[in-house]
Amino acid sequence: MNFSSLILPVLILGVFMHGVFKKVDILDAFAEGARENLVTSAQLLPTLALLMLAVGMFRASGALGAFTSLIAPLFEFLGFPPECLPLALLRPVSGSGALSVLENILSEQGPDSFAGKVASVLMGSTETTFYTVAVYFGATKIKKTRHALASALAGDMTAFLLSAAAVRLFLG
Repeated sequence: MNFSSLILPVLILGVFMHGVFKKVDILDAFAEGARENLVTSAQLLPTLALLMLAVGMFRASGALGAFTSLIAPLFEFLGFPPECLPLALLRPVSGSGALSVLENILSEQGPDSFAGKVASVLMGSTETTFYTVAVYFGATKIKKTRHALASALAGDMTAFLLSAAAVRLFLG
């Protein structure tokens, strides 16, 4: 038996034992936590639905293709493959949309192509920034994100450009 396969059962047993020693009604505590999570999920649902609707409209309207065509020469000059621009634009907004674009890149360009490698590195090194900000700040009811969104988007832009540089440097 592998040690890593024991981590979760040991952790669950530890939480259970802690509850027993502290004389906590474990079933009530679990039910209360589940209820609070359902309430939080219900509060976040409109925001997430709006985000998914906006992404769907952006893609279906052709605005994504038009914007990609407009900025492609700049990013190509910076060494970023233009085939990966739709992925770079969708990744901060939608994980499922980005996964769909990744699949297109891999099927059209091939997984061993420069664009396929950059897209793979890009997918693995970035986050769905707007989704994450909407969920975490929405769950904690924080209205002013201050510098969090700008910093996260700057990190995404850095990852976009460095994904191409890393592929060139490490994978030729």
